Order: sequence, then structure tokens, then C-alpha cells
Amino acid sequence: MTATAAPPATSPLAGHEAKIDALRETGHWLWQRGFSLGTSSNYSVVVSRDPLELLITASGKDKGRLTRADFVIVDRDGKATSPGQPKSSAETLLHTVVAELPGVGAVLHTHSVWATVLSDLFFKQGAVEIAGYEMLKGLDGITTHEHTSQIEIFENTQDIPQLAEQVRERLTNSIRPLKHGYLIRKHGMYTWGKDLDEARRHVEIIEFLLECTARRLMLTGGLHPAS
Repeated sequence: MTATAAPPATSPLAGHEAKIDALRETGHWLWQRGFSLGTSSNYSVVVSRDPLELLITASGKDKGRLTRADFVIVDRDGKATSPGQPKSSAETLLHTVVAELPGVGAVLHTHSVWATVLSDLFFKQGAVEIAGYEMLKGLDGITTHEHTSQIEIFENTQDIPQLAEQVRERLTNSIRPLKHGYLIRKHGMYTWGKDLDEARRHVEIIEFLLECTARRLMLTGGLHPAS
């Protein structure tokens, strides 16, 4: 990737160059994989726990060509921590609600073909069920292919605060909390990890598993998800 100028010393981004460049490289990788086309998607990393602050991509930027100026520091409420910063995504609260969890250091939102299609196809079932694949072991905490993961699906909405509350309720559910990621109907996927490397791995693994699910339906003539 082409280097860009460091933020001015007075900028809230100053001192975060390494994290910024890691997110820029991640954006370029996701764009190359076809998971973040056009100006879709947004990515964040935690830069402070107390108070909670995130470094997140600015709204409307080509994720394959992010510069060091295409980022903003936001607080727990998704608001810029200081004036003069670019506008963050309208979906920023979907990052902060996940980042509130202990052990979450990075959140990635992508818009792949398979996530978009399967989130609609399986919406009435409430989740895409994935079982038996060796690649499930690439997800944190899963040690055997003899496992079933539920990638839950939320309805798409422009009411992001309401959606963030729905996600929070599922993240903290004591019986079956959300793990690794979730889908938004006809929209895309949110994934996270303890750091950016783990979040990237979760994107890659879940995308592989979603594609396996979709191609199996295509090869077996399944026009509808299996019951």
C-alpha cells in the first residue's frame, strides 16, 4: 500500500498510525477478496477501555484506498471525541456495542455476496446453521469439527440505535450469546475478535463456511434452506 502522511501532532489520530495502517491494509485485503466493494463496510479497533474509545473508518470512503485521514476516534455513544474529525458511519453504534464486551479488540463489517444472499434465504429460520466442517476450528473456542454454529440474522433497518439494542441483548444472553459474528438481512456481516488479526481470521473462516453452505445448496438443487 502507498504510504500517506502522518496525522498532525494536534490531531486526535496522532499516535495511532500503526493501528490506522493496519486497518488500511485490512480494508485493502477485504476489498481484494470482494467482501468490501465500493464505499461499503466499516472497521474499528479499540484504542481505550476506560473510557471506551474506538478508531473507526470514516463514512463514505473507498475501503480499497483508505488514507490515514479516513478515520475518526469515537466514544461509547458513537460520537467523535473531538470536533473537526470526519463523520463516522451511521452504523458506528453496532461497533461500540460489541466493543463493550471484555476481550473484544476489533470489529469488522463486510458486505460479501454470500453473506448478503444467505442472510435473506435463511431469515425465516433466524440463523444460518453450519455444522461438521473442519474449518469451524478456525473460530475462537471451537476445537472440533463436530460442532454446530448458528450465525444469527437480524432484520435490516435504518434505526441503528434499536438494532444496536437488539444486538446487545443477544450478546449478553446467558443461554446462547452471540459468538464470532452475525448477519443483517440483505446487508452483510459483523465479526469481531480479541484483536484485528483474530477478527480478520473470523471473517475469512465464516465467509468460507457461508460459501460452502451456498454452494452445497446449489449443487444439490436446494432452492430453500434445509429444515
